[in-house]
Amino acid sequence: MGSVRFPVDFATDLKDKKFDGIVLVTDCIEKLPAALQCLLPPLKEYKQVDAAVHSEVVLLKVPGVPGDRLVFAPTGPLDRDYDDVRRFTDAAVAGMKRALKAGMQSPLLVCPAHSTFKESTLVSVLGALHALYVPLEVREAYPEKPHKVDALGFWVPGEAEGRRIKHLACALESGRVVCRDIGGSDPERMAAPLVVKYVEELFNNTPIKVSVVSDVKQLEKEYPCLAAVNRCANAVPRHQARVIKLEYTGEGPIDQTLLLVGKGITYDTGGADIKAGGFMAGMHRDKCGSAAVAGFFQVLAELKPKNLKVLGAMAMVRNSVGADCYVADELITSRAQRRIRVGNTDAEGRMVMADLLSEMKERALSEVAPELFTIATLTGHAIRAMGPNYSIIMDNGPARSVGNAQQWQKAGDELGDVFEISNVRREDFDFHRGKSEYEDILQCNNLPSSATPRGHQTPAAFLIMASGLDQHGVDSEKPLRYSHIDIAGSSGPFPGIPTGAPILAMATNYILHRL
Repeated sequence: MGSVRFPVDFATDLKDKKFDGIVLVTDCIEKLPAALQCLLPPLKEYKQVDAAVHSEVVLLKVPGVPGDRLVFAPTGPLDRDYDDVRRFTDAAVAGMKRALKAGMQSPLLVCPAHSTFKESTLVSVLGALHALYVPLEVREAYPEKPHKVDALGFWVPGEAEGRRIKHLACALESGRVVCRDIGGSDPERMAAPLVVKYVEELFNNTPIKVSVVSDVKQLEKEYPCLAAVNRCANAVPRHQARVIKLEYTGEGPIDQTLLLVGKGITYDTGGADIKAGGFMAGMHRDKCGSAAVAGFFQVLAELKPKNLKVLGAMAMVRNSVGADCYVADELITSRAQRRIRVGNTDAEGRMVMADLLSEMKERALSEVAPELFTIATLTGHAIRAMGPNYSIIMDNGPARSVGNAQQWQKAGDELGDVFEISNVRREDFDFHRGKSEYEDILQCNNLPSSATPRGHQTPAAFLIMASGLDQHGVDSEKPLRYSHIDIAGSSGPFPGIPTGAPILAMATNYILHRL
């Protein structure tokens, strides 16, 4: 699979000759610090002939700087009500793409510190790295060229800040590379058995423990809802399901335990309720929840935070269609002994996560300060409700009582991995209650989520009910904090490159303050 680490370095000298061009990211050239004043005259001169210099990416010939060339990628205004740190991400991405077109092989990214956005330089470096990602299949096809450039540099005024940003950027980006590799690769390259191979190679000789459940009888016994989705794909050996379990235990006494379940649908045909009319294309991206779990563990492996324990489960399953596929009307008893009536086979994501969430619930009862999460590209309704680019987080009662969703939102704002907050209401639980004496729970209606009122909130209620977490709410003697994260909108465009959401928000919330 090759390295998931990108060659990054920093410079305190703007004219360092090991670089062959400068990419400047800022909102106002008139406010450049003293060390960057040499860039001001050529930009002012260019401004005389092009009034769009503050709104479009431009390339200038500037003798005396590395490569005698400068790409200026303006962020635009940063002081309006709706401006956020993503302005730096967007500018860095655009600037780096222009640098590549100009033929730069060792670009030096220059983003002077901003008074409002304290991590603007780190965010810009991460934006540039996103633009420089090479898909796994391309790296494997052309191993002699694993990167688009030889190295990415960034300018900082001091050595200590340079080392800090380099350390964080390399670790965070390695996690996003893992997420993109698993989430973005096609349904054969990242079929479940090959995801296992990738993850085992990735975490070999690291602090991450990996175990795999592959035996179909064990899957049927331990995770009956997942096994139902796997039933059709199980007839094709290369498509057979896997449950990948990950564990990290930091040094010192543990003061917090995270339990993560990721949706890893390697391909979603919709099953018997097939995705007709051209809606199937892109469904290899339905594994981005599990991909994010693996990516977060990669960040853990790199940064090794103390006093933190993390358990992860990747539900890698293909939702195939065929003679043995599960169908609507089936009754399936979950791990938590809830009778579930299948309403729509295209609601497979909640099915593959429900029993793993139930298992994590069982583990949580004996862990220190546990917090449970499901992460999934779960609903089209999430995109309809909040638009693309936004993750949505929903808390149960115990998590809501401590403001967990607000903490995630604040953490996401720091590095531009942004969140919206939704609430799980009584109507969501009513929606999933069994409609007859045959079943305890209705899995789904027979409409797309985007055509269903509260279509991204109701699955959270289903997961709470099907896993037995409804017995651990605020009224319980043993309340457990649980949050569901829908990344259908934030996981990235298709065609295009996955974003790695919500790894940056998770790292900010749970890791960075421990370093």
